Amino acid sequence: MAQEEIIFPNNIRNIRLAAGMKMTELARKTGLSLSAVSKIEKGVRRLNQKQLLNICNILGCKLSDIFIKESDEVADQWQNEIKRRLNDNENSGLKIFGSGLRKIRQQTGKTIAQAAKDAGMTLSVYHKIEVGQREIYKNEIEPLAKSFALNVEDMFDKIADLYKSGELAKHINKVKERVKSVLVPGNPMSGIDMHSNLYGAKLYDSARRKLVPVFGVPSGKVITLKKSDKTMIVAPMNLEGKQGIYAVMPNVKRLGGIIPEKSYLFADATTSANVGDMAIFIDTDFDTLDSETSVSAQIATVKQDSKGKIYGQLSSPDEKITAQTMHKVVMIVME
Repeated sequence: MAQEEIIFPNNIRNIRLAAGMKMTELARKTGLSLSAVSKIEKGVRRLNQKQLLNICNILGCKLSDIFIKESDEVADQWQNEIKRRLNDNENSGLKIFGSGLRKIRQQTGKTIAQAAKDAGMTLSVYHKIEVGQREIYKNEIEPLAKSFALNVEDMFDKIADLYKSGELAKHINKVKERVKSVLVPGNPMSGIDMHSNLYGAKLYDSARRKLVPVFGVPSGKVITLKKSDKTMIVAPMNLEGKQGIYAVMPNVKRLGGIIPEKSYLFADATTSANVGDMAIFIDTDFDTLDSETSVSAQIATVKQDSKGKIYGQLSSPDEKITAQTMHKVVMIVME
């Protein structure tokens, strides 16, 4: 029997176990079935951006923690398992049949959606047959052949001829390249090129564009700021994918009540603030900060005195502040 191809190797199970959470609890909190969560953890089920971000939030982990890296201990296990499953499916003839079917479809100029419809199959089932993940049942053979204006014998003969000619080897080898998806896109430790059309890479990049790191949280009269992406929130739509955007949680009392409770301020590290803007005032050079260093910051309105000197104006009580770095606040969003 064909085995489902691993398309999303991940660390979700390890992170869940480290958090002391049962699979049933994760299923309940995500709103997914226990079977779906099990398949996600095994890497044989796709999930969308919303589900991925929700899992990160529930497990309290970073997005990058979900994707395994070449340096992770589990990486070798995933690679070996992927190779074993691919070889098992190939040796059973399913890879050859699926690759032949794909070649015939391409020669007839049909899309995968058209071929599935003509064969009376769902798109998902037809796709799994083409990539060798699913066995073919007896009652499906004739509709498949007819969808390409062939009888059953002619279809098998055509696939056999394609295989003997070497036409299918390229596609079969291409399917084997899925083993590369065990790596985090852009992982500097990886010597393997992450092709942009791999599912894991696309999911990671797409989800990451929707997130913004929370660098600052209130601490007494100041904001404690650390350049770490451990805590992330979904970015407002017009800020998605924009470089240099980060968020802070404001100390609303120091702002004289002009900022609502339970809100986030989004700042742009690439944009300097002007007089009249609200800005993040940081006590040190922002570019020299790392993920281990915490510094003090304030949120204030940018003002200019009679001598042209720029400063920040705080309220409750009134206070003038200066800082090495000022980043313009570009948006305020209630939680």
